[in-house]
Amino acid sequence: MMRILLTGASGYIGGNLLEKLKENHEIIAISRHADNKEDEENVTWKEADLYSQIDIENVMEDIDIAVYLVHSMQPSSKLSQAKFADMDAILADNFAWAAKQKGVKRIVYLSGIIPDDDTLSEHLASRLECERILGAYGIPVTTLRAGLIVGPKGSSFPILHNLVKRLPGLLLPSWAYNRTHPVALKDVITGLTRVIERESSRNESIDIGGPEEKSYRQLFEETAEVMGKKLPMIDLPLIPIGLSKLWVSLIAQKPKEMVYPLLESLTHNMVMRDENCVEGISDASTSFKDSVRIALDDEIDSSTKKGIEIIQKSDIEKNDVKSVQRIRIPKQWSIDDTADYYVNWLSRIGGKFISTRVKDKETSITLPLFKSPILVLDKSEERSYEDRILYYINGGKFSQTREDGRARLEFRRVLDTDEVLIAIHEYEPTLPWFLYTITQAKIHLLVMKAFGFETRLLANMLDSQYAKYVSNPNAE
Repeated sequence: MMRILLTGASGYIGGNLLEKLKENHEIIAISRHADNKEDEENVTWKEADLYSQIDIENVMEDIDIAVYLVHSMQPSSKLSQAKFADMDAILADNFAWAAKQKGVKRIVYLSGIIPDDDTLSEHLASRLECERILGAYGIPVTTLRAGLIVGPKGSSFPILHNLVKRLPGLLLPSWAYNRTHPVALKDVITGLTRVIERESSRNESIDIGGPEEKSYRQLFEETAEVMGKKLPMIDLPLIPIGLSKLWVSLIAQKPKEMVYPLLESLTHNMVMRDENCVEGISDASTSFKDSVRIALDDEIDSSTKKGIEIIQKSDIEKNDVKSVQRIRIPKQWSIDDTADYYVNWLSRIGGKFISTRVKDKETSITLPLFKSPILVLDKSEERSYEDRILYYINGGKFSQTREDGRARLEFRRVLDTDEVLIAIHEYEPTLPWFLYTITQAKIHLLVMKAFGFETRLLANMLDSQYAKYVSNPNAE
C-alpha cells in the first residue's frame, strides 16, 4: 500500500480523487483548513499552508508519491499584490524543495495541455513553468495535461455552462473556432489514478482528452443541445479578447481572477500531441455530450458532492498581506547579493526619509519621524540556502507582532534563470486597513517597481559588457 500525499484534497478534483485512491492506498490529505475534516480508514487529514516550506516539510514525512493539485487563482490573503504566475512559482518551488528534503519518490502534477506555440498565454506559460520547477530538484515528475475538464464544478466548464444557460444567443469571436480536447472529470480521475499507480523513473508529460477534438463553437452548440435549448450564434470575429473577458466574467458570474487567465488561453489550439499520448491513460472514452449529461446530473445532486475549497471566514477577517514581485538581476549576482543590494538600495534612494541598519542577522528600517524602526527583519540562516534568502518580520511600528506570527520577506531565484521573486507573506500592518491600502501598500509597489527597474538596467549593462568581452577579450 503506497503512502500518498494529496494536496487540494478538499477541492473538487482532489475530493473526487481522494474517494478513488483511498480504496487501495494510505492517503495524507492536505488542506489549508483541516479543523472541520474527519479522518477515516486510509485517510488522515493534515493542515498546511503551501506558501510555508516548514508546513510542507512537516506533512511530507514517509511519503511515496506527492500529488500536486494546486493553483493560486483564488486569493489566500485579504490583500494580494501579486500575479498568479508568481504565486504559483513559489508554491511549486516550496513543494518540490520539501519533497526533495523528505525523500519523496515521485511527484504527480495535473496541468493543462500545452500547445506547440512559440508564445503562450500567461496562464499556460505559468503551468509549464510550474512543471519545470517541480522537476528541478531531481525527483521524477509525471504531469497529466488535460484540456477542458467537464464537471459540474471547477473552472472552465461551469463558465461555458453558465453562458449557454443565461444568454439568448452568442456573438462568436475568432477564438470560438480554436480547438480543444474536452475530457470528462471521471476520465481525468481515472487517468490520475493510473498515472499514480504506474512505474516511472523520469520526468514525463502525458496528454489526456476525450474521443473528439472540437472547436469552442461546437462545445457551445452541443452543451445547448444537451440542455434542450436553442442558442442562435452569429460570427463577430472582431471582438477583442479583452472585451470577451469582461462580458464572460459578468455573465458567468465568476471572479475575474479565474476567468481572465482562462480566456487568454483560448487564443491557442489546445489539442493532444501524439508524442505525449500513453495508451490506457490518454485515450479517455467518454464523449463530450455524455460528459455534459453527467456534469448536469451531478450539479442537480451537488449537495452530496465536494465543492471547490472555500476561503475561510477567518482568512477574510485577518488583515494579512501577500505581495510578490518578479525582477531581473545580473547573471553574476547570487541571491545573497540581491538581498544585500536591496537593503543598501533602500537607504540610497530613500535619502533622508529612509535609513537601514544591519547588525549581525538583524536589519532595521527607520523613518526620521520615528525614533524606533518601522520594520525589523531577522535573517533566518536555517531557512535560507543558495537560491533563497528568508527574513522573518519580527517587529517595528508598522508590523503587528504575534506570538504565533510568521510574517516574512524572501528572495528566491526562479529555476536557474536571472529572475528573482521578492515576496512578503502573512504580513499584518498596524495602520488602519483602509489607510494601509491607500498609503503603505501602494508605496511598497512603487518601491519594488523602482528596484526592479534598476536591477534590470544593471543586468542589461553587465550583460552588454560581458558580450563585448567574449567577442573581443583582448580589447582594452
